[in-house]
Amino acid sequence: MSRYPLFDREQIKLKSLAERGHDLAVTDCLSLDASVEPYEYPEFSALVNRIVEARRNDRPVVLMMGGHPIKLGLSRFLIDLIERRVITHLATNGAGIIHDFELALGDGTSEDVPKWIKQGQFGLWNETGALNDIISAAAQRGEGLGEAVGRTIEESKLPRRDLSIAAAGWQAGVPVTSHVSVGSDIIHAHANCDGAALGKASFTDFLMFASAIEQLEGGVYLNIGSAVTGPEVYLKALSMARNVARQSNQKICDFTTAVFDLVQLPPNYREGPPTKDHHQYYYRPWKTILVRTVADGGQSYYFGADHRVTIPNLWRMAVERMSGDSSVTSAVA
Repeated sequence: MSRYPLFDREQIKLKSLAERGHDLAVTDCLSLDASVEPYEYPEFSALVNRIVEARRNDRPVVLMMGGHPIKLGLSRFLIDLIERRVITHLATNGAGIIHDFELALGDGTSEDVPKWIKQGQFGLWNETGALNDIISAAAQRGEGLGEAVGRTIEESKLPRRDLSIAAAGWQAGVPVTSHVSVGSDIIHAHANCDGAALGKASFTDFLMFASAIEQLEGGVYLNIGSAVTGPEVYLKALSMARNVARQSNQKICDFTTAVFDLVQLPPNYREGPPTKDHHQYYYRPWKTILVRTVADGGQSYYFGADHRVTIPNLWRMAVERMSGDSSVTSAVA
């Protein structure tokens, strides 16, 4: 046992999600036919062409994202890309899987943080804590965290499982992985959170992700709104994959990366980040995804715009070009 005092989570009082409210109701999630302004950035079409080429050549398209695309109501676009096998692996952080699960419960997700942190109630909601039980079961079964959440949502027939990215991945056989930082997610404060199980299930997800990156030659890696987790997990996985490939005289260098974010980068961003005395040197997507990991043969793209514009346009253009039909409908319509 530790010689230092530990916080006793059994003292925490959980409340129901019904008392919390939701910044995003399920009715706020955009439909595939929602009106979205076009995105005219010059290189956007080139990225879509590389995604289409990768899939036609049976190469992977790996998408890593933070939780905000879900909080912005964009789940249906990502689900449809999974169902069409345009996305072959979708990764997110701990927050992403929490928002996904809460949407599947049926009412909504995302809370008023300034309101609830003042009351010491932020994140302390009973229903969301069920994720900890799912994670403990995942560790016992040898499942990944995202895999177990998707399976449970489907098997439990949660009322809005149609809005769950994890459930869509489970149904389609497309890995959805969750890469967790201990202490960063609301469910870690709950008394039923088992740190060992959390680490085991999320580490299984990391190995799944590394396996996907191992196949990245000729493929595409998309990083959407993840400033730390996405670049760092990708960097380690790519190093692992290249280490093994080199032992067989193989290379993983001819692939495409793209970052979607709101940070403003200069037009010559591919030449490299500024020096260490500049704050943007520490913006990991720039130096890691757009420069360092494609320095020996890859191609990178950066798109600085609202996800509510870029993701629907990415979906529309990819589906049109994959199908050769400008009249786009859902794969499950």
